[in-house]
Amino acid sequence: MNNSEQLIGRLQPLVGVFLLIVFWELAFEMRLIDPVLLPSPAQSFQAFWQGLQEGTLWGDLQRTIVRTSISFAIALVIAVPLGILLGSSDKVYRTLEFPIDFFRSTPASAMFPLFLILFGSGEGTKIAVAAFGAALAILFSTAYGVMNARKQRQLAARVMGASRLQVLTDVTLWESLPQTFVGMRSGVSLALVIVIVAEMFIGSTDGLGQRILKSQMVFDMPDMYASIFAAGALGYMLNLLFIVAERRFVHWGGK
Repeated sequence: MNNSEQLIGRLQPLVGVFLLIVFWELAFEMRLIDPVLLPSPAQSFQAFWQGLQEGTLWGDLQRTIVRTSISFAIALVIAVPLGILLGSSDKVYRTLEFPIDFFRSTPASAMFPLFLILFGSGEGTKIAVAAFGAALAILFSTAYGVMNARKQRQLAARVMGASRLQVLTDVTLWESLPQTFVGMRSGVSLALVIVIVAEMFIGSTDGLGQRILKSQMVFDMPDMYASIFAAGALGYMLNLLFIVAERRFVHWGGK
């Protein structure tokens, strides 16, 4: 692949962004939607840049990042060991499959009242409910990764005299990492979504969710779209970060 083809490949994702902005501008110019409700891309990006310069948008973005990071870290610490336990024992998995799958299938927003009762309306609730949702996604991916580890390699390790613990730590865990990373990508995205929704409706005074809601209530539409753009960009960057990490640390996935 020559340099021009590499450059085209790197710039190709920007085509979708360009088409979105063009469609947005056309919708604004043709008044397909009331301009009060749909400002132009230039107005929205100006609000985004102004919010960053003034520090208000950056402050809310930081609070959302902190909450998401804490939630994800809690989910990771809890879900990965439990996922390994579930995946390595068929009896344990069958025993706990229904309650875990039941809560995973329950919308996180439906759990807000329960977490409000348990943790109150402070920071704890936002972090706990986001960690809960992310943990379930990570747990199942880790368990499936352990269960679907290649039996040939496990058998080869046993034939060579490895103990059950050695097979688990030296073979099974490494085999399950690609699937675990898939769960981590889903988990961090889910944690971000839940945190933003929680910031809207659970006693928050900062964060992107609260900023979006406040802007909508006072009809500051450019700022609302700027905040939505910031949330989307944050989600995209988190996903990209895990894709890069996955390619670097589990490059053997599928081989």
